[in-house]
Amino acid sequence: MMPAPLEHYIARIAALARGLGLDFYPVDFELVPANFMLEVAVYGLPVRMRHWSFGVRYIHQLVQQHMGHSRIFEVMFPGDPCRAYMMDGNSLAENTLVAAHVLGHADFARNNALFCRFMQMAGGDILERSAARARRIEAALGRHGQQRVEAVLDAALALEPHIDANAALHRPDYPAAPAGAAERAAGPFERRFQALPGAATPPRPPPRGEPPPLPPRPESDLLWFIARHAPELDDWERDIFLAVREEAYYFYPVYACQIMNEGWASYWHARLLREAHFLPPELYLEAIKSHSDVVRPYGGERQLALALNPYHLGFSMWEQIVEQRGLAEARRICRDEDDFGFIRNYLDEELARRLDLFVYETRGDGETRVASRDLAAVREAILAPRYHYGAPSIAVQPLGADGSLLLSHDHLADGRGLDLAQAERVLDYVARVWRRPVALDTVDFRGAGRRVETGGGKPSRPA
Repeated sequence: MMPAPLEHYIARIAALARGLGLDFYPVDFELVPANFMLEVAVYGLPVRMRHWSFGVRYIHQLVQQHMGHSRIFEVMFPGDPCRAYMMDGNSLAENTLVAAHVLGHADFARNNALFCRFMQMAGGDILERSAARARRIEAALGRHGQQRVEAVLDAALALEPHIDANAALHRPDYPAAPAGAAERAAGPFERRFQALPGAATPPRPPPRGEPPPLPPRPESDLLWFIARHAPELDDWERDIFLAVREEAYYFYPVYACQIMNEGWASYWHARLLREAHFLPPELYLEAIKSHSDVVRPYGGERQLALALNPYHLGFSMWEQIVEQRGLAEARRICRDEDDFGFIRNYLDEELARRLDLFVYETRGDGETRVASRDLAAVREAILAPRYHYGAPSIAVQPLGADGSLLLSHDHLADGRGLDLAQAERVLDYVARVWRRPVALDTVDFRGAGRRVETGGGKPSRPA
């Protein structure tokens, strides 16, 4: 039950927000206990499939909270309407700030082009579909047993970030090769191209009568490819992969716009509180103190000094943009950019110097030192963990004659090698659902070529 004062302040702040130009779908606010808030934050959705990995995340988040490194004020799900959960243990001032913050998120989600695209693909009823799929997985547990269902979930959730954000959620299968493609591909231009010094030889189409390679080109949407082409998956197993993939599409814009989104919500909660003259002075002072805690740079007594606070960086950038370029231009940037364009185009030398941003390195002897204050290096260091959903760039290569699955790691795009032990663990998960040999070509942290293969913990060998 929402307390009357909070309900009153939310209504008045929402009216103020619309008067200042914010444009958002209706927001359903709900007060929930701390344990429910933590579960929603860890699972990412109010109702989602059960899996042991969420329990591990729950314990990690609980430890972080007890150590003072993390506190969850709210969880918000964009849509029409948006759904927002606030902790019933927050003070009235804290939940007033949270409500203003959520309205900023709701405006961002309705107007940012990336959010609009992915929300349109995922549909407005993603929360209901996620709950329905969770119920179907519960039914599968009853029919097929925990061991079989968990093996599929292990593989799907291990590959959760491996979608192709440039492809549609509901994509068709590969088109059949047109008749005569082999003859057209092997024309005089191709022969001249292959004769050029150092030129890479493009893959030659199969001779007439042979099936085209599968996939016909490197495929980075691993969840889609396995759901569509794994040779022996049952329908319920394919459904799990497609469910995880759909949810990954829903989460993608939240990940790709985190700095912009949290900064925009923080800018607006500060402005709304400042202009909400109907708030009692003591409530405003308590709320603005919470604001200062949210947007301060990391480096406090109980925080990691070298971590980046996206709230602090995003809030500082939006303040500067509004001050220097005006609100109309800020709204255009909000609509058109994601974090990559936002950081590269609008984090300038002046702000980087004022925020004391730098790139650091940790040496082999444990010493940590400043490596660079160059603006381009700072920008790329901020963005590096955000490439490709924060996951290594992995693609499916053409299947072997025996149906074996070959994956390749584009370590040049990632700029790093893989933890080979972890890679073997993931491949073991994949092999349980692919049910054929699985291999991955990659490099280790020293840059040496490696091929990781399945087979009961078989060690990796040089590629």
